[in-house]
Amino acid sequence: MRRKLYFLLLFLGFGMAYQAMGNDGEEAAEMELFGKNGPHWLYKLVAHSPVLKQHQVGLSITDAATGERLFGYRDEEYFVPASTMKLFSLYAGLHLLGDSLPSLRYVVRQDSLIFWGTGDPTLLHGDVPSRAAFQFLQRRPEKLFYAQIPCVEPFGPGWSWDDYNYYYQPERGPFPIYGHTVRFYARAGKAQPLVLPQVFTASVAPAPSGYLNRSDHVRRAVLENKFFVMPIQKNWVDETPFRTSPALLMSLLQDTLHRPILPAPWQARAQEQVHTLAGLPVDSLYRRMIQVSDNFLAEQLLLMCSSRLGPDSLNTARTIRTMKQRYLHDLPDAPVWVDGSGLSRQNLITPRDMTMLLLKLHQEVSEQRLLSLLAAGGGHGTLRRLYHDQRGPWVWGKTGTLSNTHNLAGYLRTKKGRLLAFSFMNNNHVQETSAIRLEMQKVLAQVRERM
Repeated sequence: MRRKLYFLLLFLGFGMAYQAMGNDGEEAAEMELFGKNGPHWLYKLVAHSPVLKQHQVGLSITDAATGERLFGYRDEEYFVPASTMKLFSLYAGLHLLGDSLPSLRYVVRQDSLIFWGTGDPTLLHGDVPSRAAFQFLQRRPEKLFYAQIPCVEPFGPGWSWDDYNYYYQPERGPFPIYGHTVRFYARAGKAQPLVLPQVFTASVAPAPSGYLNRSDHVRRAVLENKFFVMPIQKNWVDETPFRTSPALLMSLLQDTLHRPILPAPWQARAQEQVHTLAGLPVDSLYRRMIQVSDNFLAEQLLLMCSSRLGPDSLNTARTIRTMKQRYLHDLPDAPVWVDGSGLSRQNLITPRDMTMLLLKLHQEVSEQRLLSLLAAGGGHGTLRRLYHDQRGPWVWGKTGTLSNTHNLAGYLRTKKGRLLAFSFMNNNHVQETSAIRLEMQKVLAQVRERM
């Protein structure tokens, strides 16, 4: 009996050892596939995380100074980048725009000044305001004519149509004014909010009964500039995009400038001198675009880049094509890039592509300037409660969030003083985004400690 029990225990021991060997072998195979060129402890943190295990995860880490690849976990797979795509838009602006935004273009023909848009979004913008174009047009002695040049559609490819009502998805256009949004300032006890620009006041009405179950403060009609305000029970400020058109633009300009503006057909003349009016310094736009993830500024940035490539049209695809051919041809994987903001789920990027872009930025822009443009841990947006200690931030970067998507790309300063470029991508998660953020910080905190 004892002998049988001995052999039974021996058999079970061999079985457990064999199973352990099998598990080790399976982990080694996974490590070979998904955790290349990196420490085993970091692979285990990512691959065995109970928070990260049910969705697509990719992580790429590189030394920003040397370009040495330190870790890659599924970093050759394609992910929806969301707003981390704005880093590509930043790179385009740095290469194509120069030091200042092109505010508008114009020609003078006898007693007439014909002007057209470059995509500059800052004219009377609520957060990045410029009066350069306003003052220029107001003071010119000539008669003013506005020329409508070919431009992309108001909405980008793959955008969610039902986000038309929200501040983060204004329409694109060649000559934006007021950021293509209406601002509402509500006070408790007041029947109507203050509306800016005031020209839209007549288009505002109390919400009908069918709208009252909505959580929005303001709801715009889908296809027209009619705005319905919910009952005002407390103070609030809100923004709602308005529908754009050349006729509305000229009406808003005339109302603002207090002088007539007539339409003019677009027609370039051979050897005619085309002037460009300089606008704000570029960093004022880059900083807000990145730190608060302003989609409108990012989209208009690619249109301004297109205007630098040629004055005949504003075409996002032309900017993207030029950047991919001239400056991004050496990325490890061909990016699928369709818009400037990352609103589109048609964008697809690999984590190692994003890290390579971060290396290019670090090589071409002074570190002080570069980090000042990015969101800082403890300071901006979704990073304001993360990635900092009593000495300040230890991560600078750009987040990207859509439904079931949360990514972070940027730079991490280790406790040894080493600056790392990283891209940490999460797609198709069903957990709360807050849980994903905390788990990412847990992983990156270990990178900070141990690398």
